[in-house]
Amino acid sequence: MAILDQLGIDFPKIIAQIIIFGIVYGILSKYAFGPVTALLEERRSRIAAGEANLDKIKENLSSSEAQAAAALAKANAEATRLIKEASDAAAAIGEQKKQDAVAEAQSIIAKAKEATELERARVMAELKRDFGRLVIDTTSKVTGKTLGSDDHARLNQEALAQISM
Repeated sequence: MAILDQLGIDFPKIIAQIIIFGIVYGILSKYAFGPVTALLEERRSRIAAGEANLDKIKENLSSSEAQAAAALAKANAEATRLIKEASDAAAAIGEQKKQDAVAEAQSIIAKAKEATELERARVMAELKRDFGRLVIDTTSKVTGKTLGSDDHARLNQEALAQISM
């Protein structure tokens, strides 16, 4: 015991301190360590759940990005197809309009030619009639006699034959 006295250790005080320490430890275990440990465990589980949710969110995000990229690619392909169809339809309509315009122009040209031919025939008939009358009038004035219907017909035939050449 001499060594304990030299070190300043008093045996009854150490036993009292051990008992007090045990009582404080028991009280702290029951009222402080349990709730703090439970709180830490609850916090640990929430953090783990948060990390799990974060992993799920990352997976969902990558899945959503892939779906969005696929939808965008599909939309681009559909838009390209629609543009091509519209372009083809416009070209077909343009070609049809061009053909319609050519046909209408040809129809107008044919009608104009027909009208020109009719007008030419009418003018030629009028010219022949007037020319025949002038020939008959001139002949009757030059000869000084009145011409008969046979003479009129013969002179008209001769004049028309000369004009037709």
